[in-house]
Amino acid sequence: MNNKKKKKKKPIISPGVKLFLIILLIPISITVYSLVFFTWDNIKNFSIIQNLAQSESVKNQQESILQIPEDYIPIYLSAAETYHIPWTLLAAHHRVETRFSTMKSLVSPVGAEGHMQFMPCTFVGWSHPTCSGLGEGDIPEAEKTNPKIIKKYGGYGIDANGDGVADPFDIEDAIYSAANYLSQSGASNGELEKAIFNYNHSEEYVDDILYYYYQYEEVSEDLLQSVF
Repeated sequence: MNNKKKKKKKPIISPGVKLFLIILLIPISITVYSLVFFTWDNIKNFSIIQNLAQSESVKNQQESILQIPEDYIPIYLSAAETYHIPWTLLAAHHRVETRFSTMKSLVSPVGAEGHMQFMPCTFVGWSHPTCSGLGEGDIPEAEKTNPKIIKKYGGYGIDANGDGVADPFDIEDAIYSAANYLSQSGASNGELEKAIFNYNHSEEYVDDILYYYYQYEEVSEDLLQSVF
C-alpha cells in the first residue's frame, strides 16, 4: 500500500486572477450589449426587417384564421353531403356566426339562437301564428324544438341525431339545420351568394362568409387529412 500523500493540484487560475477577469468582463459585456441593442434599434426600421416582421404576423394570423375545431369537421361533411352543399360553406357560417361556438352567449341581442344563430321563426317556421317582424316570435319552448311543429309550420329546424328534438343549441341539429336552409336557398345549385344573403340580409355578411369560405376551400384537403 502506498502511504504517500497526494499533492494538491494548484489551480490553473488563481482567485486573484479570476476576480480580475470578472471585473474586466463586466464593462466588456455592457459594451457588447449596448452595441447589439443600438445596432438592432437602428436596423429594425429598415424596410426589409419590417417586411419580414409583417410577413410573419400575417402568416400567424392566416394560420389562426384557417383553424377549425377538428370535432366539427365530420358534422360539416355529413350535413353537406346530405344537403348537397360545400362543407366549407358550413364551416364559414359557423366561424362568422359564433366563432365556432366559442361566444359567451349563443343568443344574440335580436334573439337569434344556437350554434348557427337561427331566428326562432326561421327555425320553426314563419307561418307560426306568433311570427312577425324580425322573427323572434313568441313560440313556446316546447314547440321550438318539436319536429312535428316545425314540419307543420315549414321551418328549417332538423333533428339530426334522431333524439326526437330539433334543437338549435345542439351542434348536430344546428349544423344540419343550417345546411338545410342554405341548400333550399340555392347553395345546392351553386348559388352561394344568394343563399348566404338569404341567411342574413347584408352584403357585408356575404363578403365575410365568402372570405372564410374561399380560405377553407384552398386548404380543404389539408384540413381533411388532419382529421382522417
